[in-house]
Amino acid sequence: MPRIVPLPSDKLRKVFEKLGFECTRIEGDHFVYTKDGILRPVVIPNRKEVPVFIIKNNLRTGCINREEYFAILEEL
Repeated sequence: MPRIVPLPSDKLRKVFEKLGFECTRIEGDHFVYTKDGILRPVVIPNRKEVPVFIIKNNLRTGCINREEYFAILEEL
């Protein structure tokens, strides 16, 4: 399985939108995404490259496994 690498924030936002998350608000330079059934919001900073630890934390928060993540990335 490939490694998780830093991504531009717009590409990461597209991944979460494709998985059914909706941007409910923007606070400063952070986009906040929610989805029914997910207890905590997913926060994506607006950066040129989002670090790997933030991507991993957001995947864990959003209950998304690596296979789903890489499948969506291939579609984009």
